[in-house]
Order: sequence, then C-alpha cells, then structure tokens
Amino acid sequence: MPYGMYISAEGAAAQAQRLEVIANNLANVDTVGFKHDVPTFQARFAEAIQQGLAQEQDKSINDLGGGVKVIDVETDFSTGRLQQTGNDFDLAIAGNGFFQVAGDDGQTYLTRAGNFTLDPQGRLVTQTGGQTVLDQSGSEIVLAPSQPWSISPDGFLSQSGSTYVMGLLQPQSLGDLVKVGSNQFRSLGTVAPVPLPERQVRQGYLEMSGANPVQQMMAMIETTRAFEANTRMIQTQDSMTDALVSRVLQS
Repeated sequence: MPYGMYISAEGAAAQAQRLEVIANNLANVDTVGFKHDVPTFQARFAEAIQQGLAQEQDKSINDLGGGVKVIDVETDFSTGRLQQTGNDFDLAIAGNGFFQVAGDDGQTYLTRAGNFTLDPQGRLVTQTGGQTVLDQSGSEIVLAPSQPWSISPDGFLSQSGSTYVMGLLQPQSLGDLVKVGSNQFRSLGTVAPVPLPERQVRQGYLEMSGANPVQQMMAMIETTRAFEANTRMIQTQDSMTDALVSRVLQS
C-alpha cells in the first residue's frame, strides 16, 4: 500500500474517533451536571515501526512519521453554568466536590447533577435512576414530605430538629475519575470530604451541562471536513495507483 494511504487512513480514523466524542457531547448539552470530553492527539510512528519491521530514527522514509492518532479522551471538569430553577430539591455545588449517590450495584458514585427528588419512602434520590443520595457518613437522607426543611449554604440539611450533612467528596486527582453513564463518576483512587470552609451548596439551582452547543457544533463541522479531506486523499491515491498499474501492464 502506498505510504500516503497509511497517513490518510490514520487521519480519517482519528477524525472518526473525534467525531464520536463530539456527537456524545452534543447529545448531552441539556444533561444536568454533564462534563464534556476532549480527545487528544499525538503523532504516530510510520506503519513499519508500528509493526516492528523498522526502527525509529533509521534515516529511512519511516522517519517521516505515520500521521496522527487519538491517544486519550480527557474529561473537562470546568464548572458548568448555574441555572436558577426555584425547585427546593434542586441543589448545585458552587465550588469543589461532588455529591455522593448509592448505585444499584452497591458502589458509591460521584456526581455534580443535583436534580434530586423524594421517593415514596421519603428518601432523597436522583431523578434519573432513583439512586439514593448519601450524607457525609454514607447513610441515606430521609425526609418527611409533609414537613418543611432547609439547607444551609455549606450543605447542612435540617428538618424537625434532625440534621444531615450532605455528602460532598473530592478525589485526590480529577484524573482518577472514570465516567459512568452521562453525569456520574467512579473514583479509581481515594476520596476525601470537602473541607467545611470550601463547601458551597446552592438551593434552587442546577449546574448545567459543560458542553457548549455552539462550540461543539463548530468542532463537528471542522472534524467532518477533516475526515472528508482524508477520505478524498485515499481515493486520489487509489486512483493514482490504479492508473500506474494500468500503464505498467500496457507497456
């Protein structure tokens, strides 16, 4: 296969991967607490080096490289826009940390989506999936639906003399977080409570998606054009190869 085809094929494959990431970001522009993903690229070795048939820096055509490839997809944890909803069960974290919720598999997950509600048993749960919201000790938060309740700016929830401390946790590194679904995360490392001076919870607000629809649409157009350019290059090189083979056979 011509050398240029490898470069064009790898370029098309990289842009196709990027397109999948952008499409997922666009699909979640209205998902509360969603954090958008950003693919990162790196120069790729020539195909012969990738297959172990040549050595790096051997001063041959392989030193020209093999195009680009996607090496990782990173999550941008920038704080999304806080939108006022007026719903008492909507909570937003204005600073660091994540709410902790209990998954159906018994594991604890972290989320910035605070669109909560009460289930028939009075437990504070997520609207999607009905997962129970946990306090700082890892216990369920149970409220009496017919009685008033309040929450302080630092996340202390009170009702009829009972007080719950909203569970706000922070991983040692945001790089330890792995996405589970659209707006929840599982930490591969240890997590710790957010210090009291840094706890900031706003009642009646939600942190909206971190995916900007205009930026994501522009990125999709750019990626689509790059993908089409690479596929056209493959077609051009294929036609050139066919023409060359035909001339050789006719001579």
